[in-house]
Amino acid sequence: MSGVSFCPVGWREIDELGDLERLVLVLEYLPDEELMQKLERERGHGRNDYPVRAVWNSILAGVVFQHTSIESLRRELKRNAQLRELCGFDPVRGEDAVPPSYVYSRMLVKLMQNADEVEKIFTRLVDEISTLLPDFGRVLALDSKAIHSLARGKKRDEEEKVQRPDGRRDTDADFGKKTYRGRRKDGTLWEKVVSWFGYKLHLIVDAVYELPVGFTVTRASASDVKEGHKLIERVAEQHPEIMERCDALAADKGYDDGKLIVKLWDEYQIKPVIDIRNLRHDGEETRLVTGKENIVYDYCGTVYCHCPETNKRREMAFGGFEKDRETLKYRCPARHYGVKCRGMEQCSARGGVRIPLAEDRRVFTPLARSSYKWKATYKKRT
Repeated sequence: MSGVSFCPVGWREIDELGDLERLVLVLEYLPDEELMQKLERERGHGRNDYPVRAVWNSILAGVVFQHTSIESLRRELKRNAQLRELCGFDPVRGEDAVPPSYVYSRMLVKLMQNADEVEKIFTRLVDEISTLLPDFGRVLALDSKAIHSLARGKKRDEEEKVQRPDGRRDTDADFGKKTYRGRRKDGTLWEKVVSWFGYKLHLIVDAVYELPVGFTVTRASASDVKEGHKLIERVAEQHPEIMERCDALAADKGYDDGKLIVKLWDEYQIKPVIDIRNLRHDGEETRLVTGKENIVYDYCGTVYCHCPETNKRREMAFGGFEKDRETLKYRCPARHYGVKCRGMEQCSARGGVRIPLAEDRRVFTPLARSSYKWKATYKKRT
């Protein structure tokens, strides 16, 4: 485990491997030697009943096997002699080689104190993947996920008290809430509110390879948008080559923020593919494009023209993005689709129109929201 080397096993082969075989791959290719040496130096010449490397390997096993608690992991270690030996525990001691709970508590505290070293492992793996996969990071996705704390949530009277960490309760976690909204097939609206006590994982991942690029962990109440800004800046600092090759970043409505959209394009030349909320509270369905008499657009960025003769509204065809002008081109539907339009000859938009991004930076993005490519890119985030 002294360095990073390429694993020749393909994804399909990995899917067919057993749990122990997957763990072997993790232990062999994880670049954790620096962390292990540091933790061993900190231990010094004290008792070594439960070696640092064995305890660390068993924690990795808990992640690979998706154990939800240390006690669940310990029961598995006591039951599975092959797993104990693979982690590095003395096979002669049998079940007695499994560390008690307090050993894991102390180890986790040590890992928290060496969080920078742990994150270096992740950063090195991302760098290695970026080298092995030239198109890694071409399409990124941004999202957050709830992490439930096993601790009991604070009561209102407890929230007013100053709680000092004592190792027996979770004083860092708090309550978070996410609201999901949508429209059913019959046109009725639905809403679902999910709340939890704990934390929130903020992730940027490669949407094609489904591998993480950057992450942060915050309290559950942290704002997705604010953390999204910080996470993008963090990835740009740690992995500038990924940001340079990135073409688009997809995210849901939780990241619908004008400043974030502007930052992605103006600072990094990354096309924001972020779903949009309807913030028009005046009931206005469409707005007139600046300087155009019969061209309008809705909050989703779909552009329409009105026939000068019949006032019939038709959706205009997206014609591409002009990077040097930072404008979106839209074509006359009569010319593009071949439909009949009585007022085409007198229409000022018969030759098409150009709409600058500055018309509305939330609505108009380099990859037009009304285009098929936008929809295809957005689907990749799932």
